Amino acid sequence: TRSTTSGGYVPFSLRRRRRGAVKAPSNQLGWKGVQDHLEDAIGKLKPLNTVSLSVSSRTDTGVNALSNSAHFDLQRRKDKPPFTAEILVEALNFNLGAEQIRITRAHRVPDDFHARFRAQSRTYVYRIALGISHNSKLPLTESDLCWNLRDKKLDVGAMREAAALLVGTQDFSSFRAVSSDIHIISPLKTLDVATVEPGSSFVSAHFHREIPFWELTFTARSFLYKQVRRMTGALVAVGRGQLSVPQLQGILEARDSLSYPRGIVAPARGLFLTRVDYKETDMQLSQQTSEEQFTSNGNSED
Repeated sequence: TRSTTSGGYVPFSLRRRRRGAVKAPSNQLGWKGVQDHLEDAIGKLKPLNTVSLSVSSRTDTGVNALSNSAHFDLQRRKDKPPFTAEILVEALNFNLGAEQIRITRAHRVPDDFHARFRAQSRTYVYRIALGISHNSKLPLTESDLCWNLRDKKLDVGAMREAAALLVGTQDFSSFRAVSSDIHIISPLKTLDVATVEPGSSFVSAHFHREIPFWELTFTARSFLYKQVRRMTGALVAVGRGQLSVPQLQGILEARDSLSYPRGIVAPARGLFLTRVDYKETDMQLSQQTSEEQFTSNGNSED
């Protein structure tokens, strides 16, 4: 029989310390990535098709996401209308159970929409806490959600000067980690934003002492493997006086991952994917499809 197709786009948030966003390799039994959990949750909606999720940003193991996004196709029997956005969000979150993943919104999108390739920009924020000699001295609400440094101060002026060198279109080979696709993906990227600004604790108004926080923000259409963590580590090294601004420029201009100093990469736990932006026109349904959805949404759901 014919089926009703619902093309879905869902922003979601996650706190994931032990696994990344992409699907786990088939040879790693008992291990699941965020994509596996999302596909399992969608599968419980009993679609007619085999659901394959496409995630916009393949965050690494240990990285958090306040706003990642994904798309999928969901086919239902012809006598069942597409799920409404509200019901889809509630059903998927129910099916995810205790997993630290939450669907925040859902949209019906055109058939040619792609969560990864239609993204216009991605924004990452890296959180740093100063004057904390050990992770146990952080509030529980900050555990594994920032990089705690013993340093009580950083040379923020030097960090901002160094960050300005990274902005623009250039070869970021020195700031990418070795991966299986290193010879396939171009190292040429355009970094639109690189800023160093004061931040705050999630419980700053209630914790018994003030902790200085700094946030490093990076925006680009796409990033290389571990590029943000390596840029962050280099900027913090400048702030600590371990690297000078000219030395960071030299690393950038070397265009060689081996020129990146060992032992300064920022840990994954302080990194957050905070935004994935799209063109409104890429997400708009045709007038005919919108009318069909409006009619369908008036029907009851099982």
